[in-house]
Amino acid sequence: MRLSAKTEYASIAVLELARNWGSEEPVRIRSICAAHGVPSRFLVQILLQLKGAGIVTSTRGASGGYQLARAPAEITLDDVFRVMEGPDELITAITADLAGAGQSRSVAVLLDAWRHVAATETEALQAVTFAELVERSRSTVESMYYI
Repeated sequence: MRLSAKTEYASIAVLELARNWGSEEPVRIRSICAAHGVPSRFLVQILLQLKGAGIVTSTRGASGGYQLARAPAEITLDDVFRVMEGPDELITAITADLAGAGQSRSVAVLLDAWRHVAATETEALQAVTFAELVERSRSTVESMYYI
């Protein structure tokens, strides 16, 4: 599976917001950028898309920033992926065009295989919530041993 930089940065931002879930203070773009090396101009556009999709909310002003619009347990990787990549990105336009025009048996079999792969991918993305990712990231940090 290939992820665009846009989807990867969006996932990083949502995970950072999920880590701060329940805090009264919104998370500033510059803190996400500094912690993860995400270009700020790029992140602004990504957060606007996530806001338009109802995944994040924003607060304006000197103490403004972003927060999740709903609990991290209610947001999946699939939610973020679909906002950034669009629906059914896996099935190519060429295969879909071939399916519409008097398709051969080979094309029909291939299209069914692609649809199965897309459904499996979607199920996997829907199975991972940002609450789980926060828990994984916290347990990884806590289990580290320093000398």
